[in-house]
Amino acid sequence: MQQEFSHSQFSFDLDGTDLRISAIHRSGELYPIVFLHGFGSTKEDYADIVRYLAFSNHPFLAYDAPGCGESYCSDLSQISIPFLENVALEVIKRVNFKRFHLVGHSMGGLTALMIAHKYPDRVVSFTNIEGNIAPEDCFLSRQIIQYPYDDAEEFFEHFIERTHHTPAYSSALYASSLRHKVRAGAVKGIFESMVHLSDHADLMSKFLGLPFPKMFMYGDQNNNLTYLNHIQSEGVRLEEIPNCGHFPMYSNPPLMWNAIADFQENAEKKHSTLSEKQVHLEHENK
Repeated sequence: MQQEFSHSQFSFDLDGTDLRISAIHRSGELYPIVFLHGFGSTKEDYADIVRYLAFSNHPFLAYDAPGCGESYCSDLSQISIPFLENVALEVIKRVNFKRFHLVGHSMGGLTALMIAHKYPDRVVSFTNIEGNIAPEDCFLSRQIIQYPYDDAEEFFEHFIERTHHTPAYSSALYASSLRHKVRAGAVKGIFESMVHLSDHADLMSKFLGLPFPKMFMYGDQNNNLTYLNHIQSEGVRLEEIPNCGHFPMYSNPPLMWNAIADFQENAEKKHSTLSEKQVHLEHENK
């Protein structure tokens, strides 16, 4: 059977923590695409990119964050959003992507935002799939404060049960695999850092200040987010996915993929136009 992407293990040490990161990726001639999955998801959320002709010849990278999926982390207590930032940069380095489209969902969207804010010259476009940009986005992660437990396993079991009965598209499907996709010891550090950054790191300003095309994707069940009109007025493309809650990759993947493809194509056209103008100005100034 012909393999449509490669499966690799990247082993490295990060601040004394031993990591083995499980990734899928492929090469190509066009702009690469980096996918960062959300809490409770894995790299396979994005494997279907190979099924869509619009992404033909685009290199891509998706990997399991530490504490998730097939990746290994020797010290789960070290995992936080800043830690995940550094992991992402190292894995991107391993596949030698210089400039790329960023796509991040939820936890991955927040991680991607922090990377894009620090390294805007490396990003062609940013697709933010309900990643945190305001305190109200912590409807999952804030449960670490709302339902405190001393035991990580006990918190996680109750979290899974609550999620299973959430009246939103794909919640039960999502909850059913959480035990298999996330180590309980990783939850506290991830959730606490997500809440802290959402409450104190002025994420909205960081997001709106990014100097390249931005799209915010959300499910129609979450169209009551209070900032949607504001970010649209600031030039962010909004993409509402019908019949969907927090998980477009489970509830309505064709619309998710088509919207990402259209957005990235337009972003590349805009980038090409700006590059041509820059070359023309440099020529005139000589």
